[in-house]
Amino acid sequence: MTTDATPTPQTPPAAAPPLTETDTRVLLRLRRIEGQVRGLQRMIEEGRDCHDILTQLSGVRSALDAAGEQILEQYAGGCRARPGETITPQDVVRAVKLLRR
Repeated sequence: MTTDATPTPQTPPAAAPPLTETDTRVLLRLRRIEGQVRGLQRMIEEGRDCHDILTQLSGVRSALDAAGEQILEQYAGGCRARPGETITPQDVVRAVKLLRR
């Protein structure tokens, strides 16, 4: 059984806002972290020493924390995800709690 569905026109996705300097720095940091995670995978596949793996894992965790701090700073300054809205102290506390999970 076939249906004669008329295709609905799709709206093109909204253009992403331009990246801020902070966005660019965070993206670069995340790409480096991605490489570190791939390195961790390779280390495990190669049977590397647990101490070396844990050291690399600690570095990845620190790098993620640093990226989170940059994003938190941007959020506290009025993140562009909600342009024009006032950021309340409760918003900042909520963001810090999210980061600390």
